Amino acid sequence: MKIAVASGKGGTGKTTVAVSLALSVPDAQLVDADAEEPNCHLFLRPSIQRTIPVYMMVPHVDLTKCDFCRKCADFCAFNALAVVKEQVLVFPELCHGCTGCVYVCPREAIVARQRQIGEVEIGAARGMVFIQGRLKPTEPSAVRIVREEIAQIDPKGGPAIIDASPGTACAVQDTIGQSQFCLLVTEPTPFGLHDLKMAMDVAQELGVPSGVVINRNGARDSIIEDECRKRNIPVLLKIPFDRRVAEAYSRGQPLVDAFPEWRESLRSLYREIERRVMT
Repeated sequence: MKIAVASGKGGTGKTTVAVSLALSVPDAQLVDADAEEPNCHLFLRPSIQRTIPVYMMVPHVDLTKCDFCRKCADFCAFNALAVVKEQVLVFPELCHGCTGCVYVCPREAIVARQRQIGEVEIGAARGMVFIQGRLKPTEPSAVRIVREEIAQIDPKGGPAIIDASPGTACAVQDTIGQSQFCLLVTEPTPFGLHDLKMAMDVAQELGVPSGVVINRNGARDSIIEDECRKRNIPVLLKIPFDRRVAEAYSRGQPLVDAFPEWRESLRSLYREIERRVMT
């Protein structure tokens, strides 16, 4: 089973929940799919055993064959090609690697070449499989890296806990869409509620069941709980607003290491997710 741990915004405690959940579930596989800013390794200090480069195909134009008909530029929905007089400009940062321009060129003047956009690292941390992606600086999209990370999950292994990127961009949608359950981590603030709604919309649109963890819970929990009731989405866990939790985080200490009593709560959370997926 793949569980995406997501959040509409950064700073809600998503990684805290993902790491501690993985440490509490037997035989878990932890995937850090926040390839732009992976940070699970700060808590686990994994041993990396293998690195897989991730490539994207980008167009290369042979101007000796090109008649500047503009069909490639007209086809590209992302404006990654532009035809200016007798020149074709390629903007690799805008390219999404679909290679459609190769096929629409009537003179076969375009070929696709590989460009490395990042890598996936595979290793072990505290007895579990550890997978993380790294997007190269200036690259615009981590979707292909996320897909490679998920492809490396052992289907015969234990449950995969996938720490998604914050927000609701393409990489997050891809992470949620390939999971059986989406665990949404939020905070009881107006900003938390606003971005939680967007994340809920993504999970609903993708047809993935979801549940909510309220981090730093307190007197304003009702703004989150009211929205969950309205959408019939369960609140599965609450983590208190406690300075000691923040201090443990600042030391790079997982929640269940600093407070072992939370281990059973997170195991119960996993069992409830499993029950909801199976029924």
